[in-house]
Amino acid sequence: MKVRITNIQRFCLSDGPGIRTTVFLKGCNLNCPWCANPENIEYEFNDYIKDNGEKGIFGYDIELENLFEEIMKDKEYYKMNNGGVTFSGGEPLLQIKRLEPILKKLKENKINICFETALNIPKDLLLIAIKYACEFIIDIKILDGNLAKNILNCDIDLYYDNLNTVYEKSLIESFRIPVTNEYTLNDDNINAILTLLKKVKSKNVEIFKVHNLAKSKYNSLGKKMQIFSEVSNEELLNLKGLIENIGCNVKINTL
Repeated sequence: MKVRITNIQRFCLSDGPGIRTTVFLKGCNLNCPWCANPENIEYEFNDYIKDNGEKGIFGYDIELENLFEEIMKDKEYYKMNNGGVTFSGGEPLLQIKRLEPILKKLKENKINICFETALNIPKDLLLIAIKYACEFIIDIKILDGNLAKNILNCDIDLYYDNLNTVYEKSLIESFRIPVTNEYTLNDDNINAILTLLKKVKSKNVEIFKVHNLAKSKYNSLGKKMQIFSEVSNEELLNLKGLIENIGCNVKINTL
């Protein structure tokens, strides 16, 4: 059995608790205009042009046994501070059925398992993940139903339903919020985010400025990237303060 990935990144410190190995799975069903990993959007392999003009391919299939061995290389480090493996993407839960055999082995070996997800996936896929997850990192993006559908291809009712399911299981490690003047940093969306955070009572929230640093990736893939205006530090700190006022610990992620 194989899964399709683009990268395995070791010694990560911002993808869940402790020292982690982050596995980036290929394929996503959203179309976030600010996506910093465009090579992970399509499940199919992507040809791209390297800086030297040669052709390359984003993505490769890896046997589950080989992936398990890669993850277990840092088992001793995981023990130090509740570290483990984080499955990211793309949307990792789209490949959850293929991942299940390795998830069983990781759980048997007492490895902390985290999923970073946008939750725009069928409930049956989420329920498989919940069987093995120690925690979830959940994206909060656009919460207006019409805008979420038109801009992201996100079913907001499905998102909220899946979010309630994860919350009821007490599996939320943190929320991640992309901050962009064009889409997420407006009064209506901020108020909706604060309402959500009050309801689910998550203690950990990460916010980060949307950036234009992935432009070279888009160019290499022959795609056009939307360019975003700069979010000021004052605006970011103001959002941080609003979220802290409702009892959350807020971390500003920087590149």
